[in-house]
Amino acid sequence: MRLHGRISASADGSPFVARLTRNRELPRAARGREALLLDSGEPFASAPPGFAAAIAVGRDAAAEGEQRMPDTPMAVGIPSELSYLGPGDVVRIDPTRQIHVLYRRQSPFNSLLVTERCNSNCVMCSQPPRAAADGYLVDELLTAIPLMSPETNEIGITGGEPTLLHEGLLRIIGCARDCLPATALHVLSNGRLFAYSQYAARIAALRHPDLVFGIPLYSDLPSRHDFVVQARGAFDQTIRGMMNLARHDVQVELRVVIHRQTYERLPQLGAFIARNLPFVSHVALMGLEMMGYVRMNLDALWTDPVDYQPQLRQCVETLAERGMRVSIYNHQLCVLDRALWAFARQSISDWKNIYMPECDGCAVRTQCGGFFASAGMRYSAHIRPVARSLSADDPAHDPAK
Repeated sequence: MRLHGRISASADGSPFVARLTRNRELPRAARGREALLLDSGEPFASAPPGFAAAIAVGRDAAAEGEQRMPDTPMAVGIPSELSYLGPGDVVRIDPTRQIHVLYRRQSPFNSLLVTERCNSNCVMCSQPPRAAADGYLVDELLTAIPLMSPETNEIGITGGEPTLLHEGLLRIIGCARDCLPATALHVLSNGRLFAYSQYAARIAALRHPDLVFGIPLYSDLPSRHDFVVQARGAFDQTIRGMMNLARHDVQVELRVVIHRQTYERLPQLGAFIARNLPFVSHVALMGLEMMGYVRMNLDALWTDPVDYQPQLRQCVETLAERGMRVSIYNHQLCVLDRALWAFARQSISDWKNIYMPECDGCAVRTQCGGFFASAGMRYSAHIRPVARSLSADDPAHDPAK
C-alpha cells in the first residue's frame, strides 16, 4: 500500500492539509479544510464552491480542470494506487507535485513523521536521518490533528528524533491531548534529551492521559549500545532519560532491535532491564526492517532469527519471571521457539505487511506477524507452513509453560 503519489492539478499553489469527504451538503463555512471525493465519472465542474479541492482517482485534473467554473475548487487527480482513500482520511496536497496520506480513518496504524533530523545515526536505521529544514511539519501537523477522528485508538509520533523539535513536540502533544483526548499517543524517541530533567518535567506537565515514549536500548554494555547508535555517551544519556521520565510519571516502553550486533548479549540485557529498569511498562524485542542503513550494513547486521532463539528465549523468560510485560515484534511464528509464541505480536503496519509464498497453507498465518514488504531482500531460510493451528491447551497460550 502506498501512502504518497504524484498528482495532476488544475492550478498551482502552496501545499495544504485537508480532510476527505463525500458530503456535498456541508455548510459553506465548514468546507475550507475539506477536500471533496468525486465518484467515478463525476466531473470536476460539478464540485460545489468552498472546498479546498475536488479529488478524483485516475483523472487528468490539469486538462479537465480547465473546463471547471471559476468558483469551483481546485481539481486534483490522484493515482489509482490511492483509490483506497475515503471520508475522514487526512492528506497533504502539494499542487505542483504530489499527495501524502497523513492519516487513515479506518486504520489502526497511523503515525506522524515530525522531523527527519536525528542526534543518533543507528547502524540499522530504517529511515536514515537528514539535516532537513523541516520545521514546517509542526504547523502542518497542528492543522492535521484537529481533523482526525476523536475515536482513533492510537497515533504514533516518529522521526528522526522528535525531541529535537523541543517546543514543537510539546505543541504537538498538547494539540493531541486537546483534540483527541481518548487517543493513545506513542512517541518513538532515543530518549537522550530527557537526560535533561527539565524537559522530562515539561512533557509530564502536559498531562496527556495516555502517553508512552518508546525508547531503544541495545545492550547492557555502554560501549556496545553507543556503537549501535553511533553516538558516544548515548547509553548514559538514554538511561538517565528513561529514569527522568519515570521520575515524572511518564510511561516508558523499552525497545530492542535484534541483529548480529545485539543478539549475543540478549540474556544479559534482559537481566539488566529487570534489575535496573523495572519501571518500564513494556519491553519490545524487534526484528530488522530491511530498509535504510540495513541494506548498506546487511552483512554486519543479518543473522537468521532461528540462530538466536536460545538468547531470545532466555531474555524473554527473565523479564516475564520478573512480572514485566514483554512482546516479540516483527518475527514469524515458524522461526520462533514454540515457547515464545505467546509473546509474538502482529506488529507490522498494514501498509507494509506481507507474507511470502512459503506461507501458503500455513495453519497459523492469521495469527502470525508476517514480514515487512522490504523482506524480499533477505529473510530466514527456515520459513515454512505450520501444520496445525493453536489449541487452547497449547503451551504458546500460557507464558508460564
